[in-house]
Amino acid sequence: MRTLTVSGTGSATAVPDTAVVRLSVVHRAGSLVEALAGAESARAEVVVEAGDLVVSTVNLSVWPVQEAGRSTVFEARHALTVATGDLATANGLLGRLADQVGDRLQVDGVDLTVADPSAALERAREAAFAAARAKAEHLAALADAVLGQVEAVVEGGGWSPAPVPFAMSKADVGLQPGETALSASVTVSWSLV
Repeated sequence: MRTLTVSGTGSATAVPDTAVVRLSVVHRAGSLVEALAGAESARAEVVVEAGDLVVSTVNLSVWPVQEAGRSTVFEARHALTVATGDLATANGLLGRLADQVGDRLQVDGVDLTVADPSAALERAREAAFAAARAKAEHLAALADAVLGQVEAVVEGGGWSPAPVPFAMSKADVGLQPGETALSASVTVSWSLV
């Protein structure tokens, strides 16, 4: 039996509806203990402002910093993530944190995702299969053959969110969800008749 195996890719878009805020609280002081205490007080402010949201420590580090013409100081950095759920909650949280934590706050980024990407992934798979079929029909015609039944299908791929930039001023934050591209790929084998 003669077969033909081809791959196809497809994509679909979805609007992100959830956000994870990545941030750090940073404090410099003349001693390690003071640097840690300052970062800890800023972390506590983040937790208070986050309320019922899930706040997770990613990393805590302290290191000496040599400043020109000054004695060594220490910088403490406590990296956190806050799972905000929806974008409006993330907008409000960033504004409140900017007001409350001030210069000790560093926003490392906001990851915008799609909570349930299954519908968009289904559309991407359909597009991938259609692309594979079109390519197979063309190749079969070049070989003076016709596609028969499908012998095997293998799926691969996944989704990759497009980066979403944002800007932050003191207390006015606006996250725009844009669109996230989700992709799928399939490899399909047909019998040739």
